[in-house]
Amino acid sequence: MIPFNVPPCVGNEINYIEDAIKGRKISGDGKYTGLCSGWLGEHLGARKILLTTSCTHATEMAAILSGIREGDEVIMPSYTFVSTADAFVLRGAVPVFVDIRPDTMNIDEKLIEQAITPRTKAIVVVHYAGVACEMDTINDIARRHNLAVIEDAAQAVLSTYKGKYLGTIGDYGCYSFHETKNYSMGEGGALVIKNEDMIEPAEIIREKGTNRSKFFRGEIDKYTWVEAGSSYLPSELNAAYLFAQLEKADEIFEDRMRTWNRYKDELSDLEESGSISLPVIPEGCTHNAHMFYIKTKDLDERTRFINHMKEHDILAVFHYVPLHSAPAGRKYGRFAGYDIYTTAESSRLVRLPLYYGMNDDDAGAVIEAVRSFYS
Repeated sequence: MIPFNVPPCVGNEINYIEDAIKGRKISGDGKYTGLCSGWLGEHLGARKILLTTSCTHATEMAAILSGIREGDEVIMPSYTFVSTADAFVLRGAVPVFVDIRPDTMNIDEKLIEQAITPRTKAIVVVHYAGVACEMDTINDIARRHNLAVIEDAAQAVLSTYKGKYLGTIGDYGCYSFHETKNYSMGEGGALVIKNEDMIEPAEIIREKGTNRSKFFRGEIDKYTWVEAGSSYLPSELNAAYLFAQLEKADEIFEDRMRTWNRYKDELSDLEESGSISLPVIPEGCTHNAHMFYIKTKDLDERTRFINHMKEHDILAVFHYVPLHSAPAGRKYGRFAGYDIYTTAESSRLVRLPLYYGMNDDDAGAVIEAVRSFYS
């Protein structure tokens, strides 16, 4: 079976984990946490990056730092992972779902403004498949209505929009280093903070509501509980695993891009004939080859396609079920406007295997299986 995903491993992970153990520091904010956050800050040009235990927790921190409270409304796409909404539902807020663009599967920026009410406090954008939302328009809307912009950039590490890295454009950016992502620590994430005034509050929230980070920097002689917080700090063992991959980020990027481009090139004639649709990368955007998907004619064809791929020992999978159609989505949120594309387009989408180290033979087998279905 050709798997859909293989967690990345470049070779030095075990050595760095062993080094962390020998250093007798395996809780967070040690050597490797510092190396990872330093690498990310330097490469992304971000003011402050804090490693977290997951992208979910990074988004929860962003919700707290944005002052989201019970009864507030937060605009977001329905086509996203549950964590995008959960982080705000936990604060008592109402997710207000907006339809997506059919070309990128991202939130339709033209529909955001009409979803704003006096209760709206934030816009959450999701850069699906590592492809940017229309951030200039969204930031302009946010400025005019005094709203926070939170980027769910879980899939978008090292993708850009008009020369700026995704996750660094809004007020807060949230990354994932889950095992399915381009760069992994098993379970983990990071929070990008744009406003310098929010760095200290973020450190306090992340360290269980204490000013422990200031203590370790020698800025105070003891630390204490100063605010409500939680434990969002990952283990040094996770950070050590991640740092090995960040050191070879370019190699991972190029390896994945090679497979992505091959899929695009060798399946383009099926798009030209109208059999499938392929991913769209808008002008001014670069992506990170996080995902390659095709769109079939409809749900029935997608189901038959997935079964066909299984018969050829290839695991191709669909993605999110729109949140507004889920039991919790109906309970906690609402859809603003009309669902023209969210359900229809998500029912067509199927993801092909793509991972670091995928060999040419396997990529070729996937392409041949796709072509055989449509022959």
